[in-house]
Amino acid sequence: MRSFSALYRNIDTTTSNNEKVRVLAEYFHRESSRNALWAVYLLSGKSRKRTVTSRALREYFLGITALPQWIVEECYSYVGDTAEAVALLLVCSDLEKNDSMEEIPLYRWLETEIPSLGLLDEQQRRERVKGWWSGLESDQLFILNKILTGGFRVGVSQKLLVKALSRAFGVPEPVLTHRLMGNWEPNMGFFEMLVSTEEAFMPPGQPYPFFLASALEDEGVLREGTDRWQAEWKWDGIRAQAIRRKGMLFLWSRGEDLVTEQFPELLPDMMNVPDGTVLDGEIVAWGAGTPLPFQYLQKRLGRKRVTEKQIEETPIHFMVYDLLEFGGEDIRSRSLRERQKLLATLLNTRPFSRLSLSEPLRFSRWEELKTLRGMARERGVEGLMIKDLSSAYGVGRKKGYWWKYKVDPLSLDAVLIYAQPGSGKRANLFTDYTFALWQGEELVPFAKAYSGLSNQEIEELDRWIRRNTVERFGPVRAVRPYQVFEIGFEGISRSNRHKSGVAVRFPRILRWRKDKQHREADSLQSALELIG
Repeated sequence: MRSFSALYRNIDTTTSNNEKVRVLAEYFHRESSRNALWAVYLLSGKSRKRTVTSRALREYFLGITALPQWIVEECYSYVGDTAEAVALLLVCSDLEKNDSMEEIPLYRWLETEIPSLGLLDEQQRRERVKGWWSGLESDQLFILNKILTGGFRVGVSQKLLVKALSRAFGVPEPVLTHRLMGNWEPNMGFFEMLVSTEEAFMPPGQPYPFFLASALEDEGVLREGTDRWQAEWKWDGIRAQAIRRKGMLFLWSRGEDLVTEQFPELLPDMMNVPDGTVLDGEIVAWGAGTPLPFQYLQKRLGRKRVTEKQIEETPIHFMVYDLLEFGGEDIRSRSLRERQKLLATLLNTRPFSRLSLSEPLRFSRWEELKTLRGMARERGVEGLMIKDLSSAYGVGRKKGYWWKYKVDPLSLDAVLIYAQPGSGKRANLFTDYTFALWQGEELVPFAKAYSGLSNQEIEELDRWIRRNTVERFGPVRAVRPYQVFEIGFEGISRSNRHKSGVAVRFPRILRWRKDKQHREADSLQSALELIG
């Protein structure tokens, strides 16, 4: 644990990606394979089952200190995270230290020590955790508490982790990215496969890394010739891969969740796809031959069991973008033009009812494409995808080949009414905001947003929030209704789940409207008029 906590500290105290890769690679190079395996697991953001609740963690601490409960609550209110607040308080508490506690390696914590809590009663669990606390240093206390509560996160992207593993073990980055896809188990068999420089066996359900498009912010691309580009609708659903191998079917979301059982009506069509095929596409809600708003699809997400009524009320379709594997062969290195021809042949030679090709749009001039983009919202899509016909299917986001040409966001001016601290490096700043619209003389909560402001604006707004707090609810602060912000969002629909009666998709801050008084913000009626 000491070595891993030093790694965490080194990562957390630098903003240099190159430095993060360097310290990660050095850690993997010198650590035992079992410790390295669990480090990869934690750094990948794989969720672990919570062993101790945040409330229990606070109670354990209050049981070993003379500090009053209000101090713990005040520290939590400032930090915004129970695991971190308790770790900081432990450093300055009167807990008797156990300097003779043995150094427990990372793999033992995760394979033996922490799982053993599940075999103990509450009193024994409390004493075990207290014993661990007495023998750990401050960084280790924080990491242990975060793992216990199931909330460990670190500021390392998958891309940086892959770069470090590649540097440490000499395995190409695309190969590592592919091997890390899906729900892998942290065992030594997996780790040996992960870092092997030889071609390794991949399980039948292993998905490929998704190729991602970049936002078309500079329309310079639209001044080139049109011959090398293909355009298609950008469907509003969830990106997924359908994998048909070894007589089995696997449906993976882009978030690396296995969603096969959530969409059973897709299975007959997908089982009709030839074995040795991998399709890339979008799962969308679908009715009467047209896409339905995204909130219909949300009713189906995250459900372990789907009823016949839900299937009937929320019909699903799979719009296929690309062909990644054909006849058991990985064809991602072939051009999009060639992959599209194979895909069209495959889909046109078999009957499918819930599976369709995302047809390319016909255009010969960019002006025609801009006109199509203007029709996107009424067609129930997010905009357009523009793809280079010569492009291979890459890994991650690589600019210059695939572009998303989305419709301009809808927007409303709203009043800031609540704020709470962020996480990680922003845990001491108020960065998560709730905005409201007017309904008569009342401000009704309308959307939450946490992105769109510069660092300088965040710090300025944080100072204002602290000076203008009127009420506290744990880490949340109610503030004086004064500041107005333009809030952008991709879509808006009616919702019985929200007090405002509306739900918005992908809300974010477009700008701080210092030029507006809070009474000039938009009304809830303005939001309803956007729905039509």
